Amino acid sequence: MTKKALFLSTALAAVLMAGDVQFQQAPAAQRVMPEVGKILSFNKAIEYASKCVVNISAKKKVKENIPQAFMDPFFRQFFNMPYGQMMPRERIERSLGSGVIVTKDGYIITNNHVVDGADEVHVTLPGSTKEYTAKIVGTDPKTDVAVIKIDAKNLPAIKMGDSDTLKTGDLVFAIGNPFGVGESVSQGIISALGKDSMGINQYENFIQTDAAINPGNSGGALVDSRGVLIGINSAILTRSGANNGIGFAIPVNMVKRVATQLIEHGKVEYGYLGVSISDLDPKLRKIYKNKEGAVVLNVDPDTPAQKAGLKRGDLIVKVDDKPIKDASDLKNVIGAIPPGKEVKITYERNKKLETVKVKLAKFPDSKISIEGDRGVVGGLTLQNLTPQIRNQLGIPDDIEGVIVSEVKQGSDADKAGFMPGDIIIQIEDTMIKNVGDVEKAMKKYSGKKRVYINRRGMIRILVVD
Repeated sequence: MTKKALFLSTALAAVLMAGDVQFQQAPAAQRVMPEVGKILSFNKAIEYASKCVVNISAKKKVKENIPQAFMDPFFRQFFNMPYGQMMPRERIERSLGSGVIVTKDGYIITNNHVVDGADEVHVTLPGSTKEYTAKIVGTDPKTDVAVIKIDAKNLPAIKMGDSDTLKTGDLVFAIGNPFGVGESVSQGIISALGKDSMGINQYENFIQTDAAINPGNSGGALVDSRGVLIGINSAILTRSGANNGIGFAIPVNMVKRVATQLIEHGKVEYGYLGVSISDLDPKLRKIYKNKEGAVVLNVDPDTPAQKAGLKRGDLIVKVDDKPIKDASDLKNVIGAIPPGKEVKITYERNKKLETVKVKLAKFPDSKISIEGDRGVVGGLTLQNLTPQIRNQLGIPDDIEGVIVSEVKQGSDADKAGFMPGDIIIQIEDTMIKNVGDVEKAMKKYSGKKRVYINRRGMIRILVVD
């Protein structure tokens, strides 16, 4: 090295060492490679889990209404249909997905959206061409979990993990049937935990992963490096329809709770407190001592919250011994507690912590599917007219009733003439305001009953037994 180069090097070192800034220097590390002659592989770890993931195909008949404006006038006259009337047309809608065998006698967990409204569900086991017809045991749209069952014995059942112990950075594998190409495995890591407010499900606590999840992977398994189930693949965030490295899975602990209730009772019941809640924004944090929790915006009348004395402005910070981080956290915690159970709510009011015991109620139904065993015409799926539905469908505020969101093909409701989009406004002399009114009215009147509906602004009468 020349004297000039030595001088420059010394001067540069002096500059780098000058000042009071001190950086944390990482210790020296040695680069290594797998042992020569050996292949790094997770084949054995996921071999058994792969045998537990099945392919699912579902079919449902969907009625479409074709405006007569798109028909030749000759055909309108032939069918004796006025101009502007809708002509029903039936089509078959097919969906592909995946599922995970959870018991040896054929119970399979998948996503609700894979089998929702399906008339037929078929299952193919890995490595086999035999097709099983599956029965839908129960579905839960709030979490997007469904359970189906096939008539088979001695099936491989996946081993369940504990999603509460997961860590960001854990290695994971997504197993499923993307694009219907057959069983595939993709690898990635856990990118984030506890993802909520995504607008995908009503109850959200997603595992985010960069393992490739594509259409058809829905309902498949997300497993750790031991091959143990930690989640059910559910959704992706994408603009193109394909994987962009942001996938979401439902944590296995939530899945186990929901699936157990579906298998044992055919439905899931959620605890209900009766409050409208919000997160703490930066301005609100200056008002409260606690910097995490759910702010009560409103207390509904005749609810557990009202009976317990909770008020607008209270900040709920704990349920029993579980801290509450935000509004979504409170919703998930309360929803996971069975109705009828008493819990201790800790909340901040006027900068003081207070506690109260609350007996949770059953979450009120805003949507019911009727299969004919509740004194109501079978085959209807009804929903309350929420502000969101009114806005989406352009329904005026002065129209009250419940909307028919689905009519099962070939059901009593279908035969009676109900169509999706109908608004039930009255049954005999009873005005209808919510889904509970429908059940009460149908049980109140015996024999044939007149059901008044609003169909695209026109009032019609249907007669049901």
